[in-house]
Amino acid sequence: MTREAVIVTGGSRGIGAAVARLASANGFPVAVNYAKNKAAAENVVREIVSAGGSAIAIQGDVAFETDILRLFEIAEKEFGAIGGLVNNAGVTGGFARVEKVTADAIAQVLAVNVAGMMLCAREAVLRMSTRLGGKGGSIVNISSLVARTGGSGEWVHYAARKGAVNSFTIGLAREVAEEGIRVNAVAPGLIDTDLHADNGAPDRLDRLMPTIPMKRAGTAKEVAEGVLWLLSERASYVTGSILEIGGGR
Repeated sequence: MTREAVIVTGGSRGIGAAVARLASANGFPVAVNYAKNKAAAENVVREIVSAGGSAIAIQGDVAFETDILRLFEIAEKEFGAIGGLVNNAGVTGGFARVEKVTADAIAQVLAVNVAGMMLCAREAVLRMSTRLGGKGGSIVNISSLVARTGGSGEWVHYAARKGAVNSFTIGLAREVAEEGIRVNAVAPGLIDTDLHADNGAPDRLDRLMPTIPMKRAGTAKEVAEGVLWLLSERASYVTGSILEIGGGR
């Protein structure tokens, strides 16, 4: 079965890389987007190609509309029709109580995580919508359980961004439901990636695992499994849903 290509933003590391690998294993050609880490993105592509899949790395900072336009243009030129988008790229703004959050951190979070997500979704809809001549498709936005829990004492600003992801997911899903496009979100809980150390809290996993009913952190591959289900025809009657993957938290 020939599948249309999937664009994974922020696909060079963590959950994005796991999604890219699993998408390829399920037969999807994959555009692995990255902002800065070219070596990591190319490594993901090499792994996919070595396993018999089809993938390319495309640089682009989703904080900038021009980069988003180029990302879609290159992916479309390489693979033809785009059938899937995984809006994974994001920044956290760091761990901080609200009174210590800077305007620059808030602006960056909004530019990448909210505006960038919306603009990527816009470009996907322009290509997928049956009303506009497309063949349909699936958009999966990466949210977080923190949208529900609030992120108090750590990153309320980041939680607010994830709340925006959820609202946008529900609204867009209803807007394009008759146009062959399904829009859903995956909301991971505590996941074992570099995110924690990169934000200055390498002990965060060990500290928070006791608060999770399953008493462990999840893996990027476990999150990717949920994303791939939503991308696939197995979820053909699922749209506007927020799939929580958090060990019961």
